[in-house]
Amino acid sequence: MSLDLRSSYAPLLALAGTVGLLGGFLGAPPTWLLAWVGLLLPLLALVARWSPVRAGVGAAVLGVAAVALWPVPLMWGPASWLEVCGAAAFWAVPALGALAAGGHLRRQASRMRQAVRDGRRDQQLELARDLHDFVAHDVSAIVVQAQAARFVADKDPEQAVRALERIEAAGLGALASMDRTVHALREAAGARSAPVPGTSELPGLVEQFEGGVLDADPAAARALSREADTTAYRVAVEALTNVRRHAPGAAVVRVRLHRAAEGIELSVANSAPARGAAGLLGLGLRRRSGTGLAGLRGRVEAAGGTLRAGASADGGWRVCAVFPAQGRALG
Repeated sequence: MSLDLRSSYAPLLALAGTVGLLGGFLGAPPTWLLAWVGLLLPLLALVARWSPVRAGVGAAVLGVAAVALWPVPLMWGPASWLEVCGAAAFWAVPALGALAAGGHLRRQASRMRQAVRDGRRDQQLELARDLHDFVAHDVSAIVVQAQAARFVADKDPEQAVRALERIEAAGLGALASMDRTVHALREAAGARSAPVPGTSELPGLVEQFEGGVLDADPAAARALSREADTTAYRVAVEALTNVRRHAPGAAVVRVRLHRAAEGIELSVANSAPARGAAGLLGLGLRRRSGTGLAGLRGRVEAAGGTLRAGASADGGWRVCAVFPAQGRALG
């Protein structure tokens, strides 16, 4: 419905109400007044549904008065004040009912718009978390490899060249992650977004991580729901990113996906950092992430799983997410 038509309802109701009141007190025929009331009732509903509040209130008051008072001139004289007030109250009921009907539709439309806004905000937060989960991993890898290349450039140029190659690969991965985010932003415009990576991408993810070891059971991966599959990948990305930031001296980082008693378990465990790694921690790797594992806990729980994180027996750190297995057999 056009905005111009909506804005005309309040003036139209005010005009019709004024004409109705004047016609009643000037002696218009009752049939004419009754037909006029039939016109005012839908106008009241339209004003309550579409008109701006400030303009609609005045017009609504005038319209309700016109509907309620139309029989008063006809009862003037022979009827008592009590009868006149009763007739006015009786006819005010349909007028107020029309306002209530229009107001109800207005409230429902407002709730729907709010739900759409909430959905868009949730989608924006989801995209922000995705950008953090996927890009922060690659960016932290670039930082660590650049620092490592700086330390070994004079003593071992070959190691520096390999570090630069890993920086290039991590940079390309970050660009691919940003491309996925842009595709997701364009989804509202009708473009199809790239699929969100899942556990099938774990080999490539762990391969980028020096010292990373992957032990993944394909049957366990197939038993994950789509939501749990993408969430498990996010958990792995976040855990590996935190290893790079907070334990860059860890010699081994083991990523394991297997079937456990509680369901399908994804765990990321790093060994204790080697001595001398504190120097890297002093180069800005102590900063906490924007969402971190605390943000992932809500994601994992939304997918029906649980998330645990804590120190391991060997002095390292272990993150473990357990998801429910789907009904089909894990053959």
